[in-house]
Amino acid sequence: MPNTENLHEYIIPQTMRAIVLPEPNEAIDLADAELPVPICADNELLVKVEYVGLNPVDGQFAKTGFCKWQYPHILGLDVVGAVVKAKKGVFPNVGERVMWHANIGEQGALSEYTKVPNYAVSVVPNNLNPAIAATLPCAGMAALISLDKIGISEGDTIFIEGGAGAVGQFAIQYAKQRGADVFTTASKRNHKLVKQLGADVIFDYSDKKLCEKIRRELGPQGFDAVIDTIGGECTQRNIELMRFCGRIACLNPLPCFDQDLMYHRAPNISVVSIGGAWLANSLCSQQRLSFMGNLLLEGAVSGDIKHPEITPVDFSAESVSQALNKQLAGGFTGKQVVKVAK
Repeated sequence: MPNTENLHEYIIPQTMRAIVLPEPNEAIDLADAELPVPICADNELLVKVEYVGLNPVDGQFAKTGFCKWQYPHILGLDVVGAVVKAKKGVFPNVGERVMWHANIGEQGALSEYTKVPNYAVSVVPNNLNPAIAATLPCAGMAALISLDKIGISEGDTIFIEGGAGAVGQFAIQYAKQRGADVFTTASKRNHKLVKQLGADVIFDYSDKKLCEKIRRELGPQGFDAVIDTIGGECTQRNIELMRFCGRIACLNPLPCFDQDLMYHRAPNISVVSIGGAWLANSLCSQQRLSFMGNLLLEGAVSGDIKHPEITPVDFSAESVSQALNKQLAGGFTGKQVVKVAK
């Protein structure tokens, strides 16, 4: 719980520590920096950052850059911290702990302070560990958006690619809550994990006879829906495994589709983009991020939703660089969380 004593008289420094990307680079070389504390507009909250959850997208864009970024750029999109400054009458109030998925087009949150529009945050309950809250936004919201886009309901068969990844873990649990039969892939060492989360049938993603074994288990009808967390050739393969007019939610760039496959499967293809809520300047979509955050927090507090295992990361350029490279190397099943506040 944040220390709310005297927060209304909280002394805000002029500068802060931050971890920055000097310029995009393949090695994800980051730097420690001292930067000015952000200045807030009327509807923005100034937040003292406590925890930042790391995501694959952080590492991917650290390598390639992003069209909206100016350098040096602060990374970090999944944020938990205490409000230390807000205009009178703006909710949440000073002293509240909040969680959100940040605007990918602006500076991130790997810094001692950051700002955020008040309508995009969710208030973290006092009885929830803030480090757990930092595991929820990106992966949890991606799972919820995917399930909504493919319209999962009771009795559907769904194939979740990469069930041991953070998105996959949330997707399995929410798909089971909606009454679906869940098929997923994972490495053999993670089969027990995804089984405990509710997966009905699990395949080894490295099995050369994967498609054959899926068809043998599923039968000739094909999946009603797919959540494709991998992209590329996997997207083509997953469409082949779907029924005619099945639904697929894609979390990565689409490949060039074989037109014969499109004709014979006529798939309903949805693209999942959390960052698009910010880039499109869609106030309704940004508010929806807050609503989804509330749902994730409720699930975490009640125990209905299990969060990925947390790996702590030090608030230093070297440690965050190592963590992002580890994430992109593959095979990582938990959630790396940077503790910013001392």
